[in-house]
Amino acid sequence: MKFLKLLLVLFVIQVQAQQGGMWIPSLLKGTNEKEMKALGMKISADDIYSVNNSSLKDAVPHFDGGCTAEMISPKGLLLTNHHCGYDNIQSHSTVENDYLTNGFWAYKMEDELPNKDLTVTFIIKIEDVTTKIFEGVLNLPTESDKQKRIQQNIATVSKSFQKEAWQDVMIRAFYDGNQYLLFVTENFKDVRLVGAPPSSIGKFGSDTDNWVWPRHTGDFSLFRVYADKNNRPAEYSKDNVPYKPKHFFPVSAKGIQENDFTMVMGYPGRTQEYLPSFAVEQIVNDLNPAKIEIRDAALKVQDGFMRKDNAIKIQYASKYAGVANYWKKWIGETKGLKKSNAVAIKKDFEKKFQERVNKAGKQAEYGTILADFEKNYKDIREYAIARDYFTEVVLRNSEILSFGYRLYQLEQVYNTKGEQAFNDRKNNLISGFEGLYKDYSAQVDEKVFEQLINLYATKSPKQFLPETLNNINASALTTSVFGSSKLTSFNGLKELLNGDAKSVLEKLNQDKGYQLVKSIADSYQKNVAPKFDEINLKNIALQRTYMKGIMEFFPNDRIFPDANSTLRVTYGKVKGYKPSDAVIYEPVSYLDGVIEKYIPGDYEFDVPKKLIDLYNAKDYGRYADKNGKMPLAFIATNHTTGGNSGSPALDAKGNLIGLNFDRVWEGTMSDIYYSPEICRNIMVDARYILFVIDKFAGAKNLIEEMTIVYPKSQKAK
Repeated sequence: MKFLKLLLVLFVIQVQAQQGGMWIPSLLKGTNEKEMKALGMKISADDIYSVNNSSLKDAVPHFDGGCTAEMISPKGLLLTNHHCGYDNIQSHSTVENDYLTNGFWAYKMEDELPNKDLTVTFIIKIEDVTTKIFEGVLNLPTESDKQKRIQQNIATVSKSFQKEAWQDVMIRAFYDGNQYLLFVTENFKDVRLVGAPPSSIGKFGSDTDNWVWPRHTGDFSLFRVYADKNNRPAEYSKDNVPYKPKHFFPVSAKGIQENDFTMVMGYPGRTQEYLPSFAVEQIVNDLNPAKIEIRDAALKVQDGFMRKDNAIKIQYASKYAGVANYWKKWIGETKGLKKSNAVAIKKDFEKKFQERVNKAGKQAEYGTILADFEKNYKDIREYAIARDYFTEVVLRNSEILSFGYRLYQLEQVYNTKGEQAFNDRKNNLISGFEGLYKDYSAQVDEKVFEQLINLYATKSPKQFLPETLNNINASALTTSVFGSSKLTSFNGLKELLNGDAKSVLEKLNQDKGYQLVKSIADSYQKNVAPKFDEINLKNIALQRTYMKGIMEFFPNDRIFPDANSTLRVTYGKVKGYKPSDAVIYEPVSYLDGVIEKYIPGDYEFDVPKKLIDLYNAKDYGRYADKNGKMPLAFIATNHTTGGNSGSPALDAKGNLIGLNFDRVWEGTMSDIYYSPEICRNIMVDARYILFVIDKFAGAKNLIEEMTIVYPKSQKAK
């Protein structure tokens, strides 16, 4: 009987072993640790996060404020994505030394390249400061007053918290403002480029393969963190020495199999998992379609020019990729939300929420939340749509309008802060505009503008439009603006900004391009922004109360805080998936797929000759799988988002098995609703990274520096 009970307990733990979620590493003990062990983890929560002892968190810094990285040697060697290091690789590239095209490898430390303003930040410890942040807050009359007091308390606690002189403090909100955690950090400012494969490996597949599976991108680059003689953060100096991390990851060449345990640590940027159904409906039916249509129009114009003119292709390659990235993401997100019936699932949850509120007799505190949400999202709909049109057309995708809006902000600076502040901003603008105009084509922007201004005038809610956009002829307006506005060239812009504030503003307000921007911006600031902010503030307060209720009435549910660029742990299994009827994806891709996609001379699918030679010779060193094939990437059920780029993928023992760099298209909905059925993260296999470093680049110095875990049965080659 006891044996039967034990079997039942083990069975329940296995069944309840969940996947997904972005968990705070200092709070893993209990349910999370049990789930992770049930999924196959062989280490403990203390091995992942410890203040007093070396732990995995000590090997996972925030890279350059937007990506993640990991330490892979005792000498400060750092691994992250190629696309995370791209700007720094680009900054060192010249016509003579084109590191983007040809790759870069430092075969000795003195050849490593310093990078201005590049930082990596380590988490030292995490503390709950919720009580201190809420002091004097709860009884304040308005949400605005509460937010102001919270910010004051954050500043006070940050300033008074005891730390070492070389450390920093940051405080972040969790669970929609129901919890506040303080992070003690160390920010290293001497980070040098060590290695990067050519873009034909590191960016293979580029925009076409973005967000899709199978993937064949060797998306990695290598840097080294340097410190002062005391192993503390320091500005760049030739006297600095390689940083000695408290922990670094052994790199596994053992490989993976389907259903293996995986864990990803990193700094996910932003998710909205607990939005009510009314918000998700609005995203699916109104907001995403509008943004997709705008970007689709801009991309078609840019692509047409890029295919005909190589100079324009170079100018617009980075911009096009940036626009396309979220355009494709929103399409996949919408598709995934519909496929998973996310709205219906949320409505069912809300029904249960209301039932538990009623059963607990807490109608006074929670009883009207859902009705209030429904009213607010109905009231905010037109303003939210107008806001997205303004953001997408004026601020992001029509360059002449975005240039003009910066000048509009300059005029506001003069009106609110005076001439000195105006002149300071003006000088900074001129400096910044020089780089923007270097990659600007008025010819391209004119056609983009014509498409987007027509969408703005016909699709954005008409009651918020300025008179200048009522019943316009988009073609005629485009000809008028681009035929006369000085915003179409850097020289023209400098001419507008030449002189004192009065003369500059006079010239600006006579320019047709600026006149149009000003009319649109004035209308937006008067008719849209105030009302949107008013209703949105109500929703922020409601969301906080709703989140509090969820935690109160569903204490046994897996409730994790939304991502906010702080260190998180997510776990799951290597797993294929079924994106649609009669289609099944295997969880591993191979170098064979690179050769299958190879298009000589193509900027997305070209392949270096040496890689082809290695493939033809099957010269994979110690990194091939047991069938003699070269694994390249794999997918798993880990819950990731933007910011997890460069995150370490770890096995059950905490060894590095891969490098996170993307998600599958249908799974991009995981920012709003995670489903283990279709949400998959994409990782470069550690064996492919080692293969490229060793066999392709011949950087034996880097291989020797790492601790590599090989299969016991494998002999050195």
